Amino acid sequence: MKKSMGTLFILMLAMSMVLAACGGNGNGNATGSNNGNGNAESSNNGANDGGTSDLEFVEIKMVMPGNKQNDQEMVMEKINEHLKDTINASLDLQLIEWGQWDEKVNLMIASREEMDIFFTAQWTNYSVNVSKGAFMDLEELLQTDAGQQIVDSLDPAFLEGSKIQGKNYGIPTNKELAFQGGVIYRTDIAEELGLDMSTVKTVDDLAPILQTVKEQRPEMIPLFVREGDGMTHLANYDFLGDGNVPGVILKNEDDTTVKPTFEYDITLKHLKLAREFFLAGYTNQDATTTTLSTQDALKAGNVFMTFQPLKPGKDAELASATGLTGKLKQIEMTDRTVATSETAGSMLAISSTSENPERAIMLINLLHTDKYLNNLLNFGIEDTHYTLNGEIMSPTEKAGDYNLGAAWMLGNQFLNYVWESEDPQKWEKFRAFNEGAKVSPGLGFTFNSEPVKNEIAALVNVKKEYNPALETGAVDPDEILPEYIKKMKASGLDKVIAEKQAQFDEFLANK
Repeated sequence: MKKSMGTLFILMLAMSMVLAACGGNGNGNATGSNNGNGNAESSNNGANDGGTSDLEFVEIKMVMPGNKQNDQEMVMEKINEHLKDTINASLDLQLIEWGQWDEKVNLMIASREEMDIFFTAQWTNYSVNVSKGAFMDLEELLQTDAGQQIVDSLDPAFLEGSKIQGKNYGIPTNKELAFQGGVIYRTDIAEELGLDMSTVKTVDDLAPILQTVKEQRPEMIPLFVREGDGMTHLANYDFLGDGNVPGVILKNEDDTTVKPTFEYDITLKHLKLAREFFLAGYTNQDATTTTLSTQDALKAGNVFMTFQPLKPGKDAELASATGLTGKLKQIEMTDRTVATSETAGSMLAISSTSENPERAIMLINLLHTDKYLNNLLNFGIEDTHYTLNGEIMSPTEKAGDYNLGAAWMLGNQFLNYVWESEDPQKWEKFRAFNEGAKVSPGLGFTFNSEPVKNEIAALVNVKKEYNPALETGAVDPDEILPEYIKKMKASGLDKVIAEKQAQFDEFLANK
């Protein structure tokens, strides 16, 4: 039956191609010679069931973190020309600065603002927002032609590992599956100051380096930190579904006992070290309030080092996005691990307020399969923002006017062209990076927060009150941590931990 259906589909596709050619609409393959690729990835990939004539024109609203680009309107015009030809739609891309992301998204969801696509992730209220009914169950949409193409393009671990109670509410980005924490630093500054960076193996080795930067380059921030972008990248926490819900295991260990982070020695060590760095003036003193992302901080030019989740070529990728080509290098500080936080570490969800979910899944499919669209949205217009030699990009003088720095958020990163400053074997190294990583006992488990959603709402508010200052070293943990723990327990911490442990034990028993 599958063979017969496949033959029928091929015949129908062939007929539609003949009809399109006879129609003389000047479109043909909508990517034409512009995709610079010559392979199968193109707009006419079945996302719209072979044509757009039977589709009513719609606007698709998508919201994601980022800063508006100088040439955004120019690029969006090209994107919308392409979407008109492929799925008879246009894209309204709404970028929210990182520092305002959680607050603004919470308001949009609470007010039931009409939206089609949200960026989401395990570390930014994914399961919490699912429990609020913010995102659609994607089961039926993944069975459409567009949905099936997404399924076929992804390693099964992504969709399986990002489920909540057996259902997908977000479509993961096709990217690296493993995680490794570390730092990225300015090589030009290190060379200027004579710093021996080969001595840096762990976070304990940073103080002398940061002290030298502070003394000899007082106009620079030795180490830029903010909540979520600090030593937490080195702790190997597995939050078992959502980084905003208390209760973790360590993904580099085999213990399956769920505990609050503050019950781990690694947490207390990092809090105290963050405090030492803050008092010594090694970190930015506005760490609790800054709205800058680590990428934007590096781009400003006055930051020496940041903590980062790493992958092969992360330094070169970040250098291209910040105008620091050839001036960044990474140092790995943890083992490679794989957990649900990686499978659900970057996703696109369809809002439950969307009036056009079928068209939204078509757009997401194009980001997974259409090389021209994927690179256009990420890097701008060929011969305007970059030139192309095969699969290798060279920046033009206008490259800085459009570079979202968001390739890891959008569809299929393996479709991305590679900057000339990056390793041409980047994608092969990504695949090798995934092999041999330590697998967390919690891989595939995502906590269902519905039974304790009221407690979680209260705990999230307590976390917002205390965590930024504690994590960045702005307050003394010996003084403030006991107060934080007391408020967390009063808000239902023990009940949430018990519920997460019960669900996790059931998952392990049925594994």
